[in-house]
Amino acid sequence: MTVLPSDMLAIEISRPGGPEVLRPTRRPIPALPADGVLIAVEAAGVNRPDALQRQGVYPPPPGASDIPGLEVAGTVVAVGADVLGASVGAKVTALVTGGGYAEYCVAPAGNCLPWPDGFDAVRSAALPETFFTVWSNVFDRGRLGPGESFLVHGGTSGIGTTVIQLARAFGARVFATAGSAEKCEACRLLGAEVAVNYRDEDFVTVLKAATEGRGVDVILDMVGGDYVDRNYELAAIDGRIVQIAFLGGAKASANFAKLMQKRLVHTGSTLRPREPAFKAAIAASLHDRVWPLLASGTVAPVIDRVLPAEQAAEAHACLEDDHIGKIVLTFG
Repeated sequence: MTVLPSDMLAIEISRPGGPEVLRPTRRPIPALPADGVLIAVEAAGVNRPDALQRQGVYPPPPGASDIPGLEVAGTVVAVGADVLGASVGAKVTALVTGGGYAEYCVAPAGNCLPWPDGFDAVRSAALPETFFTVWSNVFDRGRLGPGESFLVHGGTSGIGTTVIQLARAFGARVFATAGSAEKCEACRLLGAEVAVNYRDEDFVTVLKAATEGRGVDVILDMVGGDYVDRNYELAAIDGRIVQIAFLGGAKASANFAKLMQKRLVHTGSTLRPREPAFKAAIAASLHDRVWPLLASGTVAPVIDRVLPAEQAAEAHACLEDDHIGKIVLTFG
């Protein structure tokens, strides 16, 4: 039996504010639920919802830890009484509702996946939040299929670098927007056929030309604001637009006649508050469809930088500045 310490290092939000409000502290090790596992965390991914929680605008769902962090990788050190198929000593990566910025974290057993073959803790920790989100929204909700065209706004974000590779791997024609020539080149290297620098070009004009006027079948949007109407203009007949964030504003003016004339579907979702069973179904699909692509090197997480957990404030500052791909914190 693993002997656990009396407490653990954790990174807490001392008050709502900028990155500087993140501070190391000591916390009790979380209690193990009957349907969960306790993970000794080796690495934790840093994501935009963490920053929103830190700012005080995205509180954790009821029952979730107030410690930020939605994805971890490490070793299972305890298993709940009702858990089947999980064992102490297993190397897992997990999607959690909070508590990831800590030396120990609990996760529903069904929301854990083994490290892909050849992966270490850092690369494994860079997977759950983006891969669960992309699979649920682009392939399940957006129904992206082989031969269709796909656009992601923010192609060098953690979500963007993930979905460019997955969409290409599953046979889609991939486009992206990004905010600099360097970022556009990164998108092209990952598999985007066309990457549009939104600071210099109109993505609607460029991508209508690239599709010979047909438009794009599926659009993944994290911007909102005035992009809503522009997405409607660019979308193909029977196109699907999936909204997962509103960095440009949650309110917009749009010509809804385009929605009707093109028979568009504009949908959206949030993953964090969904029940563990919903996430477990995504985990099963990822294990079957995506984990082999990771093991073969066909798809890989893009990691911008790795920092020790005590430098979480710096990690958040990087997240809100220029970066390409994921930022990961390490413990131990």
